[in-house]
Amino acid sequence: MSAPFPTKSPKTGEELSAVTATPASEVPEIVLRAREAQKTWAEMSVAARCRQVSKVKSRLLGRAEEIAKVVSEETGKPEVEALLSEALPSGDVVDYWTANAEEMLESLDVEIDRLAYPGKSGWIHREPRGVIALIQPWNFPVALPLRTIIPALCAGNAVVFKPSEVTPRSGELLVSLFKDVLPEGLLGLVLGGRDEGKALCEADVDLVVFTGSVASGKKVAATCAERLVPCALELGGKDAAIVLADANLDRAANGIVWGAMVNAGQNCASVERVYVDKSVEKALTDKIVAAVKALRPGVDIGPMTTTQQREIVARHVSEAKEKGAEILTGGEVGEGDYAYAPTVLSVKDESIALMQEETFGPVIPIVGVDSPDDAVKRANGTRFGLTASVWTRNVKKGQALGRRLRAGVVTINNHAFTGALPGAPWTGVGDSGWGVTNSPFALDALTRPRFILVDRNRAKKELYWYPYTDTLRAIAVAFAKLRGGGPFTKLGAILKLLTLLPKRLLGRDAKAAK
Repeated sequence: MSAPFPTKSPKTGEELSAVTATPASEVPEIVLRAREAQKTWAEMSVAARCRQVSKVKSRLLGRAEEIAKVVSEETGKPEVEALLSEALPSGDVVDYWTANAEEMLESLDVEIDRLAYPGKSGWIHREPRGVIALIQPWNFPVALPLRTIIPALCAGNAVVFKPSEVTPRSGELLVSLFKDVLPEGLLGLVLGGRDEGKALCEADVDLVVFTGSVASGKKVAATCAERLVPCALELGGKDAAIVLADANLDRAANGIVWGAMVNAGQNCASVERVYVDKSVEKALTDKIVAAVKALRPGVDIGPMTTTQQREIVARHVSEAKEKGAEILTGGEVGEGDYAYAPTVLSVKDESIALMQEETFGPVIPIVGVDSPDDAVKRANGTRFGLTASVWTRNVKKGQALGRRLRAGVVTINNHAFTGALPGAPWTGVGDSGWGVTNSPFALDALTRPRFILVDRNRAKKELYWYPYTDTLRAIAVAFAKLRGGGPFTKLGAILKLLTLLPKRLLGRDAKAAK
């Protein structure tokens, strides 16, 4: 068994199957094989590529229970949660892209001024980037990679995928779904940790798509900048839920608890801060505490995936308690090496790490606010800006508040689930990064525009070619007046052009401009 892979399951404590790391020295060769395979793949029609990729859906759903079992063993999340968050939404991802990619990738006509540029037609084509390096985290080890792999392949790219060193077995299983569906080498797999990830970023790739921590994302961006290679980064969040006085408190409490505790809070879109109108603060808090206390360990909520992450959560909660936060339930390490008790706190001091840094654990800090404006100001008060939610019976008011939130995704009366919607963009601002997954906007990173112009003009020269003459100068002035003047100015410019254009085009203006 090669480091740095975990040897036992956070869920059961039992030994996991052995995994061998990919030597960093072999990464360039894997990328080279992907590039060779991509040349043929890109020559296929979009429809043909989509037909091939669509075969993965039946394999994915046919092996859904196996996927859930492996993911659960590696991450600790309940198997039912793995089914709901990893397998089922991924089938929708395959459907969405294979059904719509051909239309999304259609060429676009470009309008060209026929008077200034006669005989010319142009089209914009979306071309594949080439080889995409995909480096992904452990919290959703099947669903997250597929949100890039599927559209990347449909667009004509090759992908070299490095799963997290925490979940290599899930990564291997994911890649096995494509066996015999794709040309050999088109979907490469690199297993390992930081060294292998660094080697992949430094290899001959055309785009790096990275999901992970802010610190690691900055290193990826710096490496890409040195090579002038684009990157797409999704770096986490500190998501706020705003609960207004008129909210349905039962729905808000249940939704916030799910949004905060799903995957043991190890979700970049977890509810990590709650701002509630003081008039309903106690009522909402009581409902949230009751809902959290009702969670069943191992059934509704699993252990944390790594001891390192559990220590971060424990440190954030301990500091919050020292700074005056009141722990209403939880606040302690659970049984076993990985568990942390689901926790609810009442918080006053928002300068603490629990309110500023990504906690990534089963913790709900609650803050009472004086008004919706106060809530928006506080929600926008961190470096992150991934998702946020507003809970209110007044949907119009909720939408208006939502537009003021510094976040890439805003939901009204729900939270966190929109990553499962393949047609809805998933993106952030600030330290949450600038990548986009899902929706046609994802293609802006996975493809590049190529403009092709066809010139059917049979004249010996273009109007604007040499020599530069007084006539050409007068024509340029006339065009400026035609495009920017009033009605009478435009009429005069047209008359001028009717006189000057034939002279220029017939070559009767040999006198050079001064």
